[in-house]
Amino acid sequence: MKRRDAIKIGLLAGGAGALAPKSAMAQEYDEELLKYLCPPDGFPDELTYMPSPAAATFEAPIFVPPLMTPLDALIPPPDPAAHQRYEEFLPKKFYEIQQREFRWPYHTDPIYTRMGGSVSWGFGAENTQWLQAGQEWTDAHRARGSWSPRGGPWTPGPIYREYYGDPVLVRMINDLPPVGVSKATFALPSTTIHLHNGHTASESDGNPQDWIDSGEFWDHHYANFPSGFDPREKLTTLWYHDHRLDFTAANVYAGLSGFYCLFDEYDTGDENTGWRLPSGEYDIPLILHDVKFKTVNYNGMEQAEADFSTFNTDGWLGDQVTVNRTIRPYMTVKKRRYRFRIINGGPSRFYQLFLKQIDPRSWEPIRDLNFNVFTGDGNFLPQPVEAESIYMSVAQRVDIVIDFSEFNDGDEIAILNLLEQINGRGPSGRMLVPDPDPDPNNQNQRYFKTGVMLFKVEGDAEDNSDPIDVLMNRQYRELPPVDMSQVKFEREWSFDYDGGLWTINGMVMGPFRIDAGIEQDTAEIWTFKNAGNDWSHPIHNHFTEFIILEINGRKVYPNFYQSRDERLHEFIEDVAGEVESIEVFMGGPRRDVATLLPNDEVKVYAKWSDFLGKHVLHCHNVVHEDHAMMIRWDIVEPGKGFVGSRPVTEVYKQGFPYPDPRPPSPPHLEERSAQAKDVEGGENQ
Repeated sequence: MKRRDAIKIGLLAGGAGALAPKSAMAQEYDEELLKYLCPPDGFPDELTYMPSPAAATFEAPIFVPPLMTPLDALIPPPDPAAHQRYEEFLPKKFYEIQQREFRWPYHTDPIYTRMGGSVSWGFGAENTQWLQAGQEWTDAHRARGSWSPRGGPWTPGPIYREYYGDPVLVRMINDLPPVGVSKATFALPSTTIHLHNGHTASESDGNPQDWIDSGEFWDHHYANFPSGFDPREKLTTLWYHDHRLDFTAANVYAGLSGFYCLFDEYDTGDENTGWRLPSGEYDIPLILHDVKFKTVNYNGMEQAEADFSTFNTDGWLGDQVTVNRTIRPYMTVKKRRYRFRIINGGPSRFYQLFLKQIDPRSWEPIRDLNFNVFTGDGNFLPQPVEAESIYMSVAQRVDIVIDFSEFNDGDEIAILNLLEQINGRGPSGRMLVPDPDPDPNNQNQRYFKTGVMLFKVEGDAEDNSDPIDVLMNRQYRELPPVDMSQVKFEREWSFDYDGGLWTINGMVMGPFRIDAGIEQDTAEIWTFKNAGNDWSHPIHNHFTEFIILEINGRKVYPNFYQSRDERLHEFIEDVAGEVESIEVFMGGPRRDVATLLPNDEVKVYAKWSDFLGKHVLHCHNVVHEDHAMMIRWDIVEPGKGFVGSRPVTEVYKQGFPYPDPRPPSPPHLEERSAQAKDVEGGENQ
């Protein structure tokens, strides 16, 4: 039996409190499932069970979340002492957002709407405005009184559109029903919201250890400046999601994710200035989540409910791909250019996306199209690349521009996923063929195996963005330099599967243990090694980007795009400074996710600047993370760095045992989150 599941079962048996969620665990514990805890041949494939109820492909409209707008002030006001460099980066905007439980219709078919939709978690905020006209009245996403057009909640959550140089303060309130009351029985209503890709102080990062329970809030200070104040370190497409220790996969799967976009004087959010990229309502974030549903009978009414097993340790796959939490939707587009920000939200599926024009009558593919790729993992490439397909492991991001001006009214363009994956360990290495023939059980469901979303071209719109050839031939963000003289330590991290748990250097996550003491304002060389030949790991590091130096022993820095042909990596060197067309875009040289396919080894360079405190490195197949492929590392003062693992109490000298269930932390961190009642009462804690 796995250590963490043994702990959870023991807590249930002993009637423990918040860490023993009978709503999250009890429904799973029976002898039939217990035999699968640690079998020699792994957990049974979840997709061999009853498939999700059918949902007609490309028939539900896309949901585009609203934009966050600021409040005048927060009550009680934030505590400056809880944040590093708060006075230096005084917030110019204040936001308040609630995590709530509600019903969300993933599709327009009756099985997905009868009870108002599937029980979900998401975010509500009164101060919002709609990015696209009409979204507030989309019947497909009105969940029978569980949300309002003005305040939500929604999944994905509202979009933040922020600017470098403008610090903000976001108050996250956990307004979820407590354990035993929540209807999302596989998840835990104890949360910590991580700003993925953010250069953020540890106390505002959404660290897995810094959770809040129902009725509490946590203030996140986003200073919105690039690492080391170097403009080459700027980011553009970020996202926020839950990161609760041991329950990240379940809580994100329940709906806790959203978008955070950053702009500056070049990527301005205005088509008339800067790089003149498609902007405003033509800059659309798209987050992919694959979900499995089960049919539940409520007094004679059948409703599809999201299904998830906390006993699965390989990774969880859904058979219904959703975009912005809508099953295989369509989007009506004008004959002009659009920017799409695509995120693989997980929990475990990899994608290889293709763009194809299809015949609206026969649904047969009639033309292969290329992607115009501008970013990798939220970072502008020095120069865009044209790619036949895009390979995305979990948490990877790309920004693409599609020019629909070349199409006619009535034309249809589909995004398809042709990468086969049959279990949560990773892709099989085989490719699928498009499946335009209908599902024999549902004549309205075509592309039911490979469809992701459909664009329907209809009408004209003003376009002030630059033509695609101008956008593609422009130079964008220069790479930050690699300065080997700043390298203080070199470290290796080996990712493996031992004794029923996912490990890093043979260890499972230990929140009371620091596995790397990194000196502030230094650089390090890290090597990520996949010790397995049967699984893949998307490795994510918090706080700072890294630059890839070598892949499988081949030096690739500074100018390369990573591609692949079957199982082999190829590297396209842009030595002439011209746009290259490549077969498969896997990412650029600067990232925060390193995709480790079986037996891969990746060497990277990274710098740690500006803040102190705790962060994590983990596999972003979040089922692997929860079981328990994650380590804690801390940025410490100059001269206090160390190699190897040390107890937290040795590094911070706060004594042991610690009265809080969370481990001791650097002295600048909040000792305990505030209470939501303090907000309501207007009293500062």
